[in-house]
Amino acid sequence: MKYRSLGNTGEKLSAIGLGCMGMSFAYGEIDIDEAKATLSLALELGINFWDTADMYGFGANEELLAPYLKANRKDIFIATKFGFRAGENGSRYFDGRPEYMKQAVEASLKRLGTDVIDLYYAHRIDDKVPVEEMVGAMAELVQQGKVKYIGLSEAAAATLHRANKVHQITALQSEYSLNVRDVEAEILPACRELGITFVPYSPLGRGLFGGTITDTENLAADDFRRTLPRFQAENFAGNKKQEEAIARIAAELGISTPQLALAWLLAQGEDIIPIPGTKKRRYLRDNAGAADVVLSNDTLNGIEKILKEYKPQGGRYSEFGMAMVNR
Repeated sequence: MKYRSLGNTGEKLSAIGLGCMGMSFAYGEIDIDEAKATLSLALELGINFWDTADMYGFGANEELLAPYLKANRKDIFIATKFGFRAGENGSRYFDGRPEYMKQAVEASLKRLGTDVIDLYYAHRIDDKVPVEEMVGAMAELVQQGKVKYIGLSEAAAATLHRANKVHQITALQSEYSLNVRDVEAEILPACRELGITFVPYSPLGRGLFGGTITDTENLAADDFRRTLPRFQAENFAGNKKQEEAIARIAAELGISTPQLALAWLLAQGEDIIPIPGTKKRRYLRDNAGAADVVLSNDTLNGIEKILKEYKPQGGRYSEFGMAMVNR
């Protein structure tokens, strides 16, 4: 495994991280035994950047990681998030109030079985709470030794500038992939100006570039992707054409489509550390191999031509979900 620097912190994180959400939440059937085997393999492969959140299975995912964290604390850089809460009838809402954050961090520390969280994110930006107030409260956690570094998720460039004046934002986590590139216009430049590492989540387009989804009708009935516009039949067909064109380049290079998609992200800058999510060992091993793939300029130009020809179809989230994205 190759490693990349986390901002100016001195921390070295695996160039390919591990998104743990699907082990407990959102993507169909849960197999705890396979999830545990996947976590053990991550350690063997040198993947030290593990990403979770208190909302993933409403605490279950943090609890799943706890034994591994306890036994291998120096080998795991743990990132978790706060803010999403359960509402009525299965709904969720975001709560960025400092008083709630103080409760949330204590609960996460307890579930993870650790004294300190390496990277603590606000899972979204609360439009009812000034970001300066929220980040100020997060900074207090750093001063108290409960959190090493703080991050934001899905924050606009202007929000990053405001937040960073209160306390150094170490990382920004937002969606970024071959199919979702809106961060390139303003957000990535802002991160670079402020020395913030960019952490792409869903770097495989929520499985679009995973090489396994041929028909959305085969997704589990409770699979989160069924609610996403890009996976609706009329949009998925167009997105699948983009994936097939990318897959042809991968085949020519003798690598998998996921490896090409991840290598493309890594090629966008040394300050980018993607966290592909998986709950199975065979996909984890394949993803890890992307760290060793070096793409030529000709290949990168060929990918760019494909992305210009095949435009993304359908939005990232439902209207409700997009309302929580700070832009």
